[in-house]
Amino acid sequence: MISIQNLKKEYGTHVLFEDACFTVNSGERLGLVGRNGHGKTTLFRLIIGQEEPDSGSVIVPKNYSIGYLSQHVNFSKETVLEEACSVLDEDAQHEQWRVEKILSGLGFSEEDMHRSVHEFSGGYQMRIELTKVLVREPQLLLLDEPTNFLDITAIRWLESFLKKWEHEILLISHDKSFMDSVCTHIMGIHRQKIKKIAGSTNKYYEQLALEEEVYEKERLNDERKRKHMEQFITRFRAKANKASLVQSRVKALNKMGSKEELAQIETLEFSFRYADFPTKQMLSATDISFAYDEFAKIVEEFNVAVLKGERIGIIGKNGKGKTTLVRLLTGKLKPQQGEVRLHPQCKVGYFEQANTAHLDPNRTIEEELLFGHPDLPREGARSICGAMMFSGDAALKKISILSGGEKCRVLLGKILTDNVNLLVLDEPTHHLDMYSCESLIDALLAFRGASCVVTHDEYFLKAFATKLIVFQHDSINVFPGTYDEFLEQVGWQDEDAADKNQKKKPVLTKKDKSEKAALLVEKSRILKPLLKKIEEHEKTIEELEEKKACDMELMVKAAEDQDALEISRLSEDMKKVQTRLDDLYADLEKTYDKYEKEKLKLDDE
Repeated sequence: MISIQNLKKEYGTHVLFEDACFTVNSGERLGLVGRNGHGKTTLFRLIIGQEEPDSGSVIVPKNYSIGYLSQHVNFSKETVLEEACSVLDEDAQHEQWRVEKILSGLGFSEEDMHRSVHEFSGGYQMRIELTKVLVREPQLLLLDEPTNFLDITAIRWLESFLKKWEHEILLISHDKSFMDSVCTHIMGIHRQKIKKIAGSTNKYYEQLALEEEVYEKERLNDERKRKHMEQFITRFRAKANKASLVQSRVKALNKMGSKEELAQIETLEFSFRYADFPTKQMLSATDISFAYDEFAKIVEEFNVAVLKGERIGIIGKNGKGKTTLVRLLTGKLKPQQGEVRLHPQCKVGYFEQANTAHLDPNRTIEEELLFGHPDLPREGARSICGAMMFSGDAALKKISILSGGEKCRVLLGKILTDNVNLLVLDEPTHHLDMYSCESLIDALLAFRGASCVVTHDEYFLKAFATKLIVFQHDSINVFPGTYDEFLEQVGWQDEDAADKNQKKKPVLTKKDKSEKAALLVEKSRILKPLLKKIEEHEKTIEELEEKKACDMELMVKAAEDQDALEISRLSEDMKKVQTRLDDLYADLEKTYDKYEKEKLKLDDE
C-alpha cells in the first residue's frame, strides 16, 4: 500500500496540487484523470522519486516494487525476445513462455520475436518496453497513456490482461472505455486537490459536477446572507436601541467567513466551419491500389464512396495501411492503380500528427494560424486560439516552446481557419485529455459535412462512427454500420488464432465427450452462484446510486431553502448510502475477480 500525505507541488506560481492525500490499497486499480497540465504525469514522477515534492510525503513500504513505463527505450540485447527476457531473474529464465505470451498479445509474431529490436518503429519499441515492465510483475504498475502506441487489438488484449492483474495499478488514459473496463476506482486532480472514488469515470464526473453545483448554491446563499447583514449593520449602526442587534450581526458576520467563487477552468470547445456542399457524394475511390514495394501491397483494388453526413471510423492493426489510405483519399499520395475522385466543391480539412514538423518554430501560435490566410482577421485568429486553449498572451507563445500536445492543438486550430465539408483526422485524440476528447466528439457530431477518423479509441468509435473501413485479415472492407454492430456481427478475432482455427479439429471419443459434459456441469455449478451474486450487487448498486443522486438534488433544494435540519438529515443519509456503496463495490470486485479466475481455470480444463 502506498500513502500520499499533504502533498504539494508547484512550478513558479503555478500550483499543480496542494494538501493532496490518498492511499493506493491492496489490489486497487486506479484510473487517474484530470485536464492536461494539471499534474498527472508529475504525480507519477513524485511516486517513483524522479521529482521531489515541495511539501508532504510519498510513503512507500520497504521492498515494495514499482514498475513505470518510461518514454525512453533502453535496449541492451539484439533480438526482441532476448531484450524482453533480459528482465527475468536468473531463477526465472525457464519462464520465457510468459514473455512470449505478452509479446504475442501486444502484436509480435513468432518471427518478429527473433528480429532485431532496431528494425521496429518507435511504437513497437515502446511495446517491448511495456513487455519488460509487465514481465517483472511489480506490486504497483504505473502506466501513462499506454494505449497511445497500441493498435485496437493490442489495446483489447492489454485491457483483458490488466483486468486479471493481482497487484495495484495507477493508470493515465484518455480512453474512457479502456479505463472503465480496467479500473476499480477513479482518482482525479481537480482544482489543485485529489479526489478518489470507487466506480467509473462517469460516476466521478457526475459526483464532481453535483458537488460543485451544491458549493455554488451555498456560496450564493452565503453572499445573500452577508449582503443582508451588511445592509442591516449599515442602516442601524447609529441607532442606540438597535446596538445589541447590530453587534450580534457584526459577530455573526466575522464568524461567517466566505466561499471563493470557483474559477473557470479552460476547456477545449470549438466547432468546425462548414462549407456548403450541393450533392450527396463527396468522394469516391474506385479499384485503388498502392504498394511501397512490389512484394507488399498496402491497398489493393479498394472501393469506397464517402457521402455527405457520413461519419466513418478507419480501424485496424498498426502497420496495415490506415494512414496510407487516408493520404490516398486526400490526394497526398496518388494510387498506382485505380482512381480517387474528389467533387470539385469538396473542401478537405486534414489533420495528421506528423504535420507538426511543418509548423514554423519561429512563428507565434497566432502567426501560424494567420499564415496563408490573409483574409482571416486577427480577432478571428485570436478566437480560434481561445477555442484551442491558447487564450490571451498564450496565443503569442512561439511554436518552438510548445509541447507535442500543444502543437497538435495548433494543427487542429489550422483546420478551423477554413470552411470545410470533409474532415479527415488521423489519430486526433492522442494528446487530448478526456474533456477535450468529448469536445472533439461533440464538434464532429454537430458537423454537417462528412468525416473520416483513424482511431483506436473504442469509446470514441462507439460515440462517433456510422460506418467503418476495417483493416483485418490482410484485407480492407467497408462495414455499413456502427462500431457496436461491428463487434456484434464480426468482432476482433485474433488473426493468428483465426488461421489456426481453420485447421481440422480433432474428433472427440466417447470418453472425451463424457469428461467434457462433466466439466460443463462443474463449470455451471461453480460459476452460476458467482454470476448471480454479481448481478444482485450490480442491481443494488444501481438502486443506491439513484437514491444518492436523488438525495443530492434534495440537498441542493435544502441549501436553497436554508433548511439546516434537512441538510443534516440528508448528509447523514448520504454517508450511510456511500458506506454501503463502497462495501458493495469492494465485494463486487472480489466476486468478479473470483469469477474471472474460476472461469479461466475451467475454460483451460
